[in-house]
Amino acid sequence: MSMSLFTSFDLGKLHLKNRMVMAPLTRCRATAEHIPTDLMATYYAQRATAGLIITEGTSPSPNGLGYARIPGLFAPSHVPAWRKITQAVHERGGCIFVQLMHTGRVSHPLNMPEGARILAPSAVGLSGAMWTDQQGMQPYPTPGIMSEADIGKAIEEYAASAALAIEAGFDGVELHGANGYLIEQFLNTASNRRTDQWGGSMENRARFAIEVATVASNRIGASRIGMRLSPYGVFNDMVADAETDALYAHLVGALSKLGFAYIHIVDHSSQGAPEVPATIKARIREVFHGALILSGGYDRARAEVDLNAKRGDLVALGRPFLANPDLVERLKNGTALNQPDASTFYTPGEKGYTDYPSVT
Repeated sequence: MSMSLFTSFDLGKLHLKNRMVMAPLTRCRATAEHIPTDLMATYYAQRATAGLIITEGTSPSPNGLGYARIPGLFAPSHVPAWRKITQAVHERGGCIFVQLMHTGRVSHPLNMPEGARILAPSAVGLSGAMWTDQQGMQPYPTPGIMSEADIGKAIEEYAASAALAIEAGFDGVELHGANGYLIEQFLNTASNRRTDQWGGSMENRARFAIEVATVASNRIGASRIGMRLSPYGVFNDMVADAETDALYAHLVGALSKLGFAYIHIVDHSSQGAPEVPATIKARIREVFHGALILSGGYDRARAEVDLNAKRGDLVALGRPFLANPDLVERLKNGTALNQPDASTFYTPGEKGYTDYPSVT
């Protein structure tokens, strides 16, 4: 039977009206205090025809607020602001997961609240610089090494944030284990130089991700959780090694045993990054018994080829959803797409955010 982007799909207990996922997209439209805004509610509600929306990266900890104006979800005061967003999406018949993203070493003090700390598995700084609203581009500082207590606290913060997400009305949570943020900083030997139980062997490097997944599952149920992964990714100074395939098979097998809803594979080769080998995607497909979300430069034709070949169950689209609030209808009808304005990706305000036109 031929499969289409526009057929429904059951993700755990959640019924998705189509197989199109709005990918998580950093937009930097929260307040300077990292509180979601009414403008963000408008933005997500405009795109509620997606089968599933995954929000922008949202920090589960003050220590994870590495970028200017990204939202948080770690304090009770965040819940009402997020509830406006989930209600707006649900009123339009949509489903929405929050992506929990702890930036770890990908941070600068000027982007963080008072008292927050830049922590990572090891004291290995990033190359390059990041934007701060106060002083423009600034070099990355060397992070502090996480103690056992710091690691335990971070794991609990993910779980507490997942519980707040459900309280705020989210249908589930995506743990960001990709793109060189904290979970991948533990997975990857480029950023993890530890010699204790959290580093060294493949199993030790996967321990943090599995502990976060386990504790969050105990809190809200594994069927409400997915994880985003980027094997062979190079963003934020990540480097693949000889154990990469085995590491991800081990991790994904553990998530499958927990009963996770999905794995979301990042492939940025369409933007010039190295291609994620088809072999590791197939291995993840084989090992993981939940749904698989594919992403990376998809159009309708390529998405339907991969769905029909059963390479994945859902397809995430990023920039097309950013620029086309009515993307589902446009793809269904073959209507020309708005092109995204890259100069407004991370700027405040409605320009390049809620002002892209719909056909209908």
